[in-house]
Amino acid sequence: MKLIDAHLHLDKYKNKEIDSILVGTEWLEAVVAVSFDLDSCKRNLQLSKKYKKVKPAFGFHPEQDLPSEADISSLIDWMTLHRAEMIAFGEVGLPYYLKQEEKVSSVQIGQYIELLETFLKLARNWEKPIVLHAVYDDAPIVCDLLEKHSVEKAHFHWFKGDDKTITRMIENGYFISVTPEIVYKEKIKKIAQIYPLAQMMVETDGPWPFEGPFSGKMTHPAMMKESISMLAKIKNQSETEISERVLKNTKEFYSI
Repeated sequence: MKLIDAHLHLDKYKNKEIDSILVGTEWLEAVVAVSFDLDSCKRNLQLSKKYKKVKPAFGFHPEQDLPSEADISSLIDWMTLHRAEMIAFGEVGLPYYLKQEEKVSSVQIGQYIELLETFLKLARNWEKPIVLHAVYDDAPIVCDLLEKHSVEKAHFHWFKGDDKTITRMIENGYFISVTPEIVYKEKIKKIAQIYPLAQMMVETDGPWPFEGPFSGKMTHPAMMKESISMLAKIKNQSETEISERVLKNTKEFYSI
């Protein structure tokens, strides 16, 4: 079984942990190392030069304070300089959880949308995939923006949302990826049941910790094997068929 972790915050791990993830795991073909901010982008670029398995994505994670105009300019300038080395834009999107905690104003939400549009325009112009943090009520907004800017190669990581949005995403050809949560969360199993296997990937979103059988354990790409096992049961296919298909999907989507 060969797998690619389609969404991993590799730079958030300690050096020894990174070695344990990437060295000696022959079954792990690659990791898509998404970034949080400019410092995170720089760290992931360094890691990609040290480890061939690391495929860096550059962006600004929305679940944090808005960057200043100067910070945005610095980030875009740096990304432009390293555009040939990036596999995708990511992680970018909208601050759903900050909104739930009432930590952002309506004016700021408009600014987060403007920032996302900046990334979408660049993704279209540079012909790069985009990795999205867009869940629940934010997903339809992001679908609107993707359609507005004619961006087709979109990956909604750890997606959670309603059936109407799922149908729209499927019809538009957007991809999703499931985390180890699929092993113990019914709502994720339901989404996996609906979504076509041809538009699915697997991820860990590490070092984010998981519950259920993974409680208390460091999040490791090896957990994806459990996700594959559950997907096989949901799709009524063999684990080999599932793993080969999601590997193919990920390699083609990210041009790995």
